[in-house]
Order: sequence, then structure tokens, then C-alpha cells
Amino acid sequence: MNTTEQLDFLIDYLLDERNDFTDIPHDLQSKKGLFRALMNIRMPGEVSDEFLKIQDDYLTAETLNKTLTSPNDIEEVKGRIALWQGDITTLKVDAIVNAANSKLLGCFIPMHNCIDNVIHSSAGVQLRLACDEIMKAQGRDEAVGRAKITPAYNLPSKHVIHTVGPAIPQGSKPSHTDCEALASCYKACMEIADENELESLAFCCISTGVFNFPKGLAAQIAIETVEEYLNSNDSCLKCVIFDVFDDGDYLIYKNLLWGDE
Repeated sequence: MNTTEQLDFLIDYLLDERNDFTDIPHDLQSKKGLFRALMNIRMPGEVSDEFLKIQDDYLTAETLNKTLTSPNDIEEVKGRIALWQGDITTLKVDAIVNAANSKLLGCFIPMHNCIDNVIHSSAGVQLRLACDEIMKAQGRDEAVGRAKITPAYNLPSKHVIHTVGPAIPQGSKPSHTDCEALASCYKACMEIADENELESLAFCCISTGVFNFPKGLAAQIAIETVEEYLNSNDSCLKCVIFDVFDDGDYLIYKNLLWGDE
């Protein structure tokens, strides 16, 4: 099965689930977009073994077509902390951190560019189902500052650690409680990494997107919390990566980590 045939099968399957008769586009990029959108809006649930096999083959090929980065490839390192700019779904680490919402099911907005959507879209439909099973067993929404771990499925990482950061109302400043909650996100992720004997962990910039936490303050809290944890605990973690996506975030972290050197 080539890529076009894989996408035609996957799209047909997801449309049939919905009793939807949307026309399938002819060009490859539009097919990829439609498949991702259908994944994004799909509620958690079982799929056939055939679907999983074809989806996994497709997503694995998509991953292998990207440039993957391992901890040893990262040049900007300070002790056990590293700074890297790029797509977190291309990091070949023991775990990446997902900035989730309290439902922990991923983003349902088709093709949304948030990290929650990007991670779920690259991992496959299994990730939403795994999160749903965790949430049903828990019986309540995920609290701010806590974390849960799942397999990473079709991502190059081994695991995804999902954490819910504090949301700051537009135009407001973070309270002391908000700052403590953000620090708790980083600590909880590292604790769960240690519980699972992970050696490498990549953080995204938690709460600084649609949750409106000021980027400079968030970076300061992130670095201080990680440094304190690594210095105070007999941690399995050999490398903690701060993954940033845009130039502004990169400069904030670089200045905080190396500004006095």
C-alpha cells in the first residue's frame, strides 16, 4: 500500500464511522489534512486491527521522513539541562511533555496548531483512547499541576507525559498560586519520569500559549524548578530538555540559562 492508498483507507474508515459522505480530495497534502482533521474530531474508541496497522505504518513513515533529534545531538547544554528549538514530536527521547487541558483527551479543533493537537495527531488515535481510559478510571478532570504518563505510540519518544498548567485570564497577572501550580507541573512530570526510570525528558513551554502565562516568568519558574529538582533528588534523569518553538522563547531561555556567562 502506498501513502495515497493508506490515506484513502484511513479516511474512508473514519468517515464511515461518522456516517459522513464528505468527498475525499485528490491531492496528497489535502488527504493528509483531512485525515488529521478526522483524527482530531474523533471521540476516543476502539478501531479495527487493520486500521491500526495501516495508521501506524503511515504515521511511522511520516515520522521517519523528519529529521529526528536525540539528546546527544543537542549542543546547547548546561549540566543536565539542554535547550533546543524545534518540533517536540521529532525528539527521540524517553518522554516528551504535553501541555494538556483538564479533560486530558487532546485538542478537538481540526488542524489546530497547539502542541496538544500536534502530539495527538502524530501519535495516532491510540493516544486519545489511552488518556480516556486514565480519566475514566480517575473519575474526574485532571487537576492543575498534576501529570499522567502514556505510551507515545507512533512518536519517536517512548512516552508522553501529560500535564495541565494554570490558565491566566486575558489581561490578568499570574497569582502566587498560579506560579506554584506551574512549578508543580514541572515537578510532577519529573517525579513521574523518575517513577518510570526515564533518563531523558523534553518539556514544552507549559501554559504560555492559549493559557496566557507570561513567557518570561514561565521560563524562570521552569528553569528554577528543574534545577532545584535535579539538585535535590537522586534522579534518574540524565537530560532535561527545554524545547522551544519560536525565536522569542529561545532567547528567553538562552538568556536565563547563560546570560551571566
